[in-house]
Amino acid sequence: MVSSEIIIERLLEQRDRYLNRLKHLDFELVMDPTKTEIKNIEKLQTNTIDQLKKIEQEIAFLLSEKS
Repeated sequence: MVSSEIIIERLLEQRDRYLNRLKHLDFELVMDPTKTEIKNIEKLQTNTIDQLKKIEQEIAFLLSEKS
């Protein structure tokens, strides 16, 4: 495998972990959390989404270099 393909594969795995984290955070919101917990969960969601966006940009950049 070419090194860029390995990097893309790892980025996709990381993206999947972040998506899974978002799913768990959504589930936590359904479990009747306190206001403080809601605030923390929402902050984690925002940070996770920001990380996802960065990963998607990196993947797009690497894929554009390949073509």
